Amino acid sequence: MKAFIKQTAAELFPGYFAMVMATGALSIAAEVLGIGWIATPLLVSNIIVYTLLWILTLIRLIGYFPRLAADFANHAKGPGFFTLIAGTCMLGSQSIIVTGSTYLAFWLWGVGLVLWLAIMYSFFTIVTVQQATPTLEMGINGAWLLAVVAAQSLSVLGSLLAETMGTGKQVMLFLTLSLHLAGCMLYFILITLIFYRFIFLRMEHTELTPPYWINMGAVAISAMAGCTLLLHGGGWQLLESIRPFLTGFTLFFWVFGTWWTPLLVILFIWRHLYHRYPLSYEPQQWGMVFPLAMYTISTFYLATVLHLDFLFFLPEVMVYVAMTAWLAVTIGLLRQVIKKYRTYVAGGKQMQSYR
Repeated sequence: MKAFIKQTAAELFPGYFAMVMATGALSIAAEVLGIGWIATPLLVSNIIVYTLLWILTLIRLIGYFPRLAADFANHAKGPGFFTLIAGTCMLGSQSIIVTGSTYLAFWLWGVGLVLWLAIMYSFFTIVTVQQATPTLEMGINGAWLLAVVAAQSLSVLGSLLAETMGTGKQVMLFLTLSLHLAGCMLYFILITLIFYRFIFLRMEHTELTPPYWINMGAVAISAMAGCTLLLHGGGWQLLESIRPFLTGFTLFFWVFGTWWTPLLVILFIWRHLYHRYPLSYEPQQWGMVFPLAMYTISTFYLATVLHLDFLFFLPEVMVYVAMTAWLAVTIGLLRQVIKKYRTYVAGGKQMQSYR
């Protein structure tokens, strides 16, 4: 078993914390829509998954650092490390919304901020200064927008925590507003490159991987960040002065996320039905579940903040779509783990028979 754990850690997909993101977002969606009997078990399971993933990550960091460093410097795999930040902050937001407790959330926000500073600047420095760089079609994919998700997840959690900070509320709100705007800036830059890659460079169906769903997920969490600022920033003079701008920007991002959804569904059908690409489990699929759940949350909060009652039917439907996707991917994960463990055990027995 010890050797199996080491092997799993060595081969750990850099973006596996997207599982924490997806589970946390689904839990929050269930809670705000009154399905608490699902939200709490998802929180418990997410704490367990988060802990296990950190154990595997630390084993990889200590025992297999060259592999980790190679993945971090890779244009295609490196952005997956931003899921460490987003997963950490999503778990914190999940803890506040589902249980009302802020103690764990406060520490997770601190960990998320440290990770954001470390990963954000080291990753963009490395990919900027390294001499061997790939072409645009080989180097960029939807996973790059996880940099946006990381900044916005910090903003969401910080806005939720600001209510409990007394005299420090304005400082926290200023930080969360700054992170929100920084995330918006990154989205405009990165989505321009991704959209160019979509339209003007040849796209094979094999290249249309699940992380492209982050095209929608990044704007969904940006809308959510705007909504939490509008909900929890009342009374702060700076925020009140830019409230019309922030409201318009929040609605803009939600509309953009809504626009992306049908296109991504059509491309999903084109890939798996038209070209019959196998729909088997891969870790990147958590990058498809998260946007579905986050769009559900952002729509609920947008309807609440802007008093758009006619929009509430959307999250009431989308939450079940997100649940179905989460369940399907979870079953796929469990089947893969069981299959991998059986293969490992069979390989060990075969080695013993040779002896």
